[in-house]
Amino acid sequence: MKKNYPDTPAKPSVQVLERMFVLIDVLASREEAISLKEISEKTGLHPSTTHRILNDLTIGRFVDRPESGSYRLGMRLLELGNMVKARLSVRDAAMAPMRQLHKLIQQPVNLSVRQGDEIVYVERAYSERSGMQVVRAIGGHAPLHLTSTGKLFLAADDPQRVRAYATRTGLPGHTRNSITQLPILERELGKARQYGIARDNEELELGVRCMAAGVFDDQGQLVAGLSISAPADRLDDNWLPKLQTTASEISQALGFIEGQRTAFNGPINN
Repeated sequence: MKKNYPDTPAKPSVQVLERMFVLIDVLASREEAISLKEISEKTGLHPSTTHRILNDLTIGRFVDRPESGSYRLGMRLLELGNMVKARLSVRDAAMAPMRQLHKLIQQPVNLSVRQGDEIVYVERAYSERSGMQVVRAIGGHAPLHLTSTGKLFLAADDPQRVRAYATRTGLPGHTRNSITQLPILERELGKARQYGIARDNEELELGVRCMAAGVFDDQGQLVAGLSISAPADRLDDNWLPKLQTTASEISQALGFIEGQRTAFNGPINN
């Protein structure tokens, strides 16, 4: 009868993830690179299993191999850590101003960040009295080109990156108002760069319009978008100065100084 050893790869979906976390914890316990032999001993995993998982982590840049047979944590973990830190700090800085803005306009206020080719909703302020049929859940996501905040992030990209995005995604549409052609999208992004705000005219959901202003960090980089969502016939352009003031307040809480913006420049008011 064949004996099953603990490191026999039976069900990799969960088991491999658990082993990855164990390996990362061991690497995190030391500042210097650690040999494969020592990692294997500390984790109790067979050297071949350890080597296989570390090799996969190295390909993904989660682990570095400074020299043959030794490993340390990779730069990808630092990049992800900085992304999480930025999002958490943005969320913390935004919560109170968002609630205050919602009290003023009685419509949903959303905070979103970019993740690849999509925006992700990380915070919202809303009430049942808003009359909205669709309220984006925290953690929900949507294509960049179909949302007001997503357009801000695309506007911050150079033209080559925008074209690459269009090629990569195919600019799929969700409604009859969706922008699915690159020249039209480029004109829309030009407006966002000029005025510093962007709009969604029932492009993601019929009956829902949005306007968004950017949130910037202490380096002048666009890190989030603050948007107001409302029924299409109720979105009021008089809310725009309040939206921009709130986005500016959040940016200042993150250390942003007006005039250092690097993502795009334009007049404060539309």
